[in-house]
Amino acid sequence: MAQDAPVIAEDAAAPDAPAPADTVFVGGRVFTASGPAPIEAAVAVGGGRIVAVTDEASVRRLVGRDTEVVDLAGGLLVPGFQDAHVHPAVAGVQLLRCDLSAERSVDGYLAAVAGYAEANPGAPWICGGGWSMDVFPGGVPTRAMLDRVVPDRPVLLTNRDGHGAWVNSVALRLAGVDRDTPDPADGRIEREADGSPAGTLQEGAMDLVAAHVPVATPEEAHAGLLVAQQHLFSLGVTSWQDAMIGAFPGNPDNYQVYLRAAQDGSLRARVVGALWWDRERGLEQLPELEERRRGGRVGRFSATTVKIMQDGIAENFTASMLEPYLDRCGCPTQNSGLTFVGPQLLADAVCALDRAGFQVHFHALGDRAVREALDALAAARAANGPSDNRHHLAHLQVIHPDDLPRFAELGATANIQALWAAHEPQMDELTIPFLGPQRAALQYPFGDLRRAGARLAAGSDWSVSSPNPLWGIHVAVNRAVPVDAPNAAADHEPRAPFYPAQALTLAEALTAYTAGSAWVNHLDEVTGTVEVGKHADLVVLDRDPFEHPAEEIGRTRVLRTYIDGRAVFTATA
Repeated sequence: MAQDAPVIAEDAAAPDAPAPADTVFVGGRVFTASGPAPIEAAVAVGGGRIVAVTDEASVRRLVGRDTEVVDLAGGLLVPGFQDAHVHPAVAGVQLLRCDLSAERSVDGYLAAVAGYAEANPGAPWICGGGWSMDVFPGGVPTRAMLDRVVPDRPVLLTNRDGHGAWVNSVALRLAGVDRDTPDPADGRIEREADGSPAGTLQEGAMDLVAAHVPVATPEEAHAGLLVAQQHLFSLGVTSWQDAMIGAFPGNPDNYQVYLRAAQDGSLRARVVGALWWDRERGLEQLPELEERRRGGRVGRFSATTVKIMQDGIAENFTASMLEPYLDRCGCPTQNSGLTFVGPQLLADAVCALDRAGFQVHFHALGDRAVREALDALAAARAANGPSDNRHHLAHLQVIHPDDLPRFAELGATANIQALWAAHEPQMDELTIPFLGPQRAALQYPFGDLRRAGARLAAGSDWSVSSPNPLWGIHVAVNRAVPVDAPNAAADHEPRAPFYPAQALTLAEALTAYTAGSAWVNHLDEVTGTVEVGKHADLVVLDRDPFEHPAEEIGRTRVLRTYIDGRAVFTATA
């Protein structure tokens, strides 16, 4: 739809009294996500679809006795946000358990754990998560801290990025983890001076204890998904890709959780599920994934993607790098991170998945992991030819400059988590010193990706970080965190922009979070833009951020969220 020529559906423009709309949106502008700027227009919705995008006078002719008239009051109407990498089923269960995400200090964490334990005296385990590495010296919390508040029951709390766990002494004893326990190949046990486990387990080492955690009941898991869904609705998110469909410690197989919600109608969002690739196995798991895909297309849920986690994260030195990490003195170490799937197996797997019609969703954070993922996609294209599978790489913290143009060349979408592209404690204290200034400057190169022709999608990785799209968009534009975001500095003082040459425009960031993610989810023909005929998945913002300074984007709030023209969230005063 041309931005300078708003249109009205033919039936609505007909002279013979068009049918009244169910809802009309007037009194503001519309960001359609099909052009570079908002347009002066009003929107009408009927039968769950957008029936008119045109001038306000024409839309008001569609107002009948039962039409809901929504006055934008100078705000902005946008397509429903779509989160291309998120974990709501897991995040929702965390919200119902010992949730630490609202705290930002050791004392705050320990008080929350103690309070939860006191309120749940019958819980055999204290489970939850949401702690941040930068709160602790060296990013490593200890078992002694937890022992002070819960000495009699096992505790396992995952950190906010999901790549580490904080456990107490009871949990370690129950799991038989001691100074003689070797590190697993895909993880690390942080240790005290005598070799005893300190209380932090990195990556695959989490499983040593997590395997003993009681699994959430089906009822708890279903309730967690619905709590998470409503939270996302409150932030304007109407569709998403769950980047981790499978059974994980403390959680039942969320494939079944989604199927239940899709079957009973409680799943109202449109959801693509990314089936977990078991990195301990090989191509023999492909028939199982195909079977799960066949059974995983129910209602608004479609399990058509496979997720491959290729590396870890930079803060605990498990992100896969082309060059070694530095030590605290700035000297190269012997560690360049972990590669979870060997390059040859990765290429073989991606070729097979692509040939079978799966979309592949990579976790690729370090520059070596990014290159390995792109190499695998190049092998798949050489073997199978181009496809419409719409493969995408998520996180993309460090990309070697030579690999930037390969995204467009290979048709690979860059799935960005923009909230991380800022100076904040975890970045400044636990990442930049160990990457060094030259490599640190390659982080989150959104602008370079865009200039190289890459298609951008956007996500949050919640519960790793806030699922608020407007905070992510704020950082994408400003390369700085909103002062009230959870990863802001404790003193709430603004920080210098983080490599500002990599900033996106507001329109580019909004488009990534709407049309871009709709493309990744194969929903672009029915959602993602405000155009006649598309589903009325719409969000009303309390202001038009294009009319305010860029540094105020993060103050924007969602007033209403609609799916198929029906309100699923309305803000209270």
